[in-house]
Amino acid sequence: MPDKPALEGLETKWDAQWEQAGVYAFRRDEATRETVYSIDTPPPTASGSLHIGHVFSYTHTDIVARFQRMLGKQVFYPMGWDDNGLPTERRVQNYYGVRVDPTLPYDPDFTPPHEGGDGKSIKAADQQPISRRNFIELCERLTEEDEQKFEELWRTLGISVDWKQTYRTISDDTRRTSQLAFLRNLERGEAYQSDAPTLWDVTFRTAVAQAELEDRDQPGAYHTLLFTSQDGDLRIDTTRPELLPACVAVVAHPTDERYKHLFGTEVETPVFGVKVPFVAHELAQPDKGTGVAMICTFGDTTDVTWWRDLQLPNRSVLGFDGRFVSEAPEAITSESGRAVYAEMAGKTVFSGRKALVDALQAAGRMIGEPKNITHPVKFFEKGDKPLEIVSTRQWYIKNGGRDADLRERLIELGRSIDWHPDHMRVRYENWVNGLTGDWLISRQRFFGVPVPVWYALDADGNTDYDKVLLPTPDQLPLDPSTDLPSGYTADQRGVPGGFVGEVDVMDTWATSSLTPQLVGGWGGRDQELWDLLFPFDLRPQGQDIIRTWLFSTVVRSNFENGKAPWKNAALSGWILDPDRKKMSKSKGNVVTPQGMLEAHGSDGVRYWAASSKLGMDATLDPQNPKMIKIGRRLAMKVLNAAKFVYQMEGEAGDIANPIDIDMIGELRNVIEKSTASLKAYDHAKALDTIETFFWTFCDDYLELVKERAYSGDPVGQGSAIRALRSAMEVLLRLLAPYLPFATEEVWSWTHDDSVHLAKWPTVHNLPSSAESRGILSAVGQALIMVRRAKTDAKVSQKTQVQSVTIAGPGEVLSRIEQASGDLAAVGRIGSLEFVAGDELEIRELQFADGEGPAAPAAAEPSGVDQPTQAIPVQQPAAEQPKDEPANSWDLPTQAIETRDLPGSEGR
Repeated sequence: MPDKPALEGLETKWDAQWEQAGVYAFRRDEATRETVYSIDTPPPTASGSLHIGHVFSYTHTDIVARFQRMLGKQVFYPMGWDDNGLPTERRVQNYYGVRVDPTLPYDPDFTPPHEGGDGKSIKAADQQPISRRNFIELCERLTEEDEQKFEELWRTLGISVDWKQTYRTISDDTRRTSQLAFLRNLERGEAYQSDAPTLWDVTFRTAVAQAELEDRDQPGAYHTLLFTSQDGDLRIDTTRPELLPACVAVVAHPTDERYKHLFGTEVETPVFGVKVPFVAHELAQPDKGTGVAMICTFGDTTDVTWWRDLQLPNRSVLGFDGRFVSEAPEAITSESGRAVYAEMAGKTVFSGRKALVDALQAAGRMIGEPKNITHPVKFFEKGDKPLEIVSTRQWYIKNGGRDADLRERLIELGRSIDWHPDHMRVRYENWVNGLTGDWLISRQRFFGVPVPVWYALDADGNTDYDKVLLPTPDQLPLDPSTDLPSGYTADQRGVPGGFVGEVDVMDTWATSSLTPQLVGGWGGRDQELWDLLFPFDLRPQGQDIIRTWLFSTVVRSNFENGKAPWKNAALSGWILDPDRKKMSKSKGNVVTPQGMLEAHGSDGVRYWAASSKLGMDATLDPQNPKMIKIGRRLAMKVLNAAKFVYQMEGEAGDIANPIDIDMIGELRNVIEKSTASLKAYDHAKALDTIETFFWTFCDDYLELVKERAYSGDPVGQGSAIRALRSAMEVLLRLLAPYLPFATEEVWSWTHDDSVHLAKWPTVHNLPSSAESRGILSAVGQALIMVRRAKTDAKVSQKTQVQSVTIAGPGEVLSRIEQASGDLAAVGRIGSLEFVAGDELEIRELQFADGEGPAAPAAAEPSGVDQPTQAIPVQQPAAEQPKDEPANSWDLPTQAIETRDLPGSEGR
């Protein structure tokens, strides 16, 4: 044992030793499916830095892993890195000051023009264009650097993953698995290609899936336009007047009596003079505006639904860059209408809107001025501009959005999973029931898993999308932009009668949805491992990606295995700032964890995370992280209490003293309750149970029995020492999942193995089978009152007391009497008296001659003995807060040898 136990340096010391000893290694040669506990670990996005939310949720998972390992399970706990996707590309563009131009050749000697920082001061127009291959190399370089930093932080936090079980979502192995799964989906008809309206981010110039959307409140305005119907002017309110040239119909609710007579007729659009049908649909809102809406291709997702349900024509006017296309729709035939559109062509949405509003006002076809509003607008979750809807050819995977039977099957699979907390299942079901289309998986990006197909070209060189050329599994992984389909040569690429390769990559979730398969050897890579792991025991993750990662994994597992991919799903809450706002990078209020770990130690940070239940949000004030400080004090208390216990000399005997037996009985309850809580994935409740007992053990029990443990009779001393050592060893194991560094340090003082490979304690490990009778609790209350009485009298706790009279109910007093010797010793009490009373209280406390406060002045003659002084005792205040030092031995800087304990001189 060190002379002065300290938390500093434990992370580095024990991480190295754990790695060398392989403490967290998955030993598959010793495993069967019944003895394995497999975790489908979230792969953090390798673009930037980890934030405190990662520390929060990954600590929750690590507690589960450590607990299951101590239960005797072979824990399969891998770590992945989510490399590909838009976040990585954006970071690389900003970091190196580059952008992709697919037409440029590869430069093997390329040096980026900028390196370091966030690069956000570099405008997109000033970024240097480079080849796709050069860009991908930069992506790989930067993600590898980020991943190394991530691993260092996880090791500092004490995450007990097996670092030999890691993967990257852009590796050859991952690309092969992702492409194989896609080809199997395609073969079974679960994947398909379609030219259809697509949510489009004009900044990234890529399609966006429904699961990647978020609403943001934006300023807007209602414009009242005048269409022409058989009844005359028809008013329509719209927030997107610029889409008037794309209008293909106007719509009202089927039951709206105001417009029933117009259903089936035609109306004329203002300015452009295009006749469009007046149709009925249940999604129209009679109470919104005039009750009539114009259907444009496409203003929002409701337009898409109307267009599809009513089989309307497509007159898209916005291009991939978010600007109006140069050619007016064929339906605009009038010279004046085409002239108005010419004023809009090439302009942005904002500028095009202004040009059209000017034309409408000049023609007298707009009533009044626009009415300003604030309304929710769809954004790509990582984008800066509102999404548009354009028509593109994309790849999809069926997800129940257009198939009621599949939707019910996915809900059924969700109900076969045990959710922690259970109400998160409702969020899953709400998402599934709210889907409006299939899962769009293709992206117009560069750093990702390529869609593994080619297309034949006809005799005129046109792409025949109906003639898809597929690879064989042994060709995977491949890149269709450089690799060749079977039966073709390189000189046939891009020429009539030849072929072209698909240039799109898969959505990052199309890869991440296969994390069980990626780590489990699926697809013929390691069938024996797959059989050991699947279905996985746990999927831990954040609640905000239920709709993306969790749902998409269920979709892929249903197609491949016909069952849910895991038995349990554990959902962590969010981190809130002091203003109760969710921390996020976009809001700029995130906290990077490295400073917290350095300032307070990993055990303290883990304690803060573990104090919150699954699904519950946690508040963090970086300037005053109270819970982290409390956690650090708890870890320090473990070191000091253990040293105090283990430095006691004497032989351990049988547990014979009533309070020793009672303490062990209390510990029995703690083991049973905390074990049940952890098995139910309630780590916070288990921690509360363990910690409450630990403080009682330190503040009450240890204080009560230390005199007997040092200098009692052999039977009493042996009983105390056995009880103290037994309890400490159990407490170390109970606290090990939460405070891995402090507990490992203490364990090493008396053991050669790791506490994290020790068996989780059971009641059978205890040296007594007796149940608690409440002795420790009662005596602890009495001790608090004695301490408070001395404090109120403004005397030291070491002050001798001649006598104490304690009143209380008979049953409580009988418990205290069984430990009266220990209470008298620690309280330095000459005699204890007990009298009946309604409540437990000290009726009288008398200090011995020369002890306690000075006697009041008296006019008695000199030489007359002063009477013993009786001090009236106030009722005890609340027990001392657990984050304050409660005992002299608790101070880390105080040497044990200097204590002035009766009967222990020289110790």
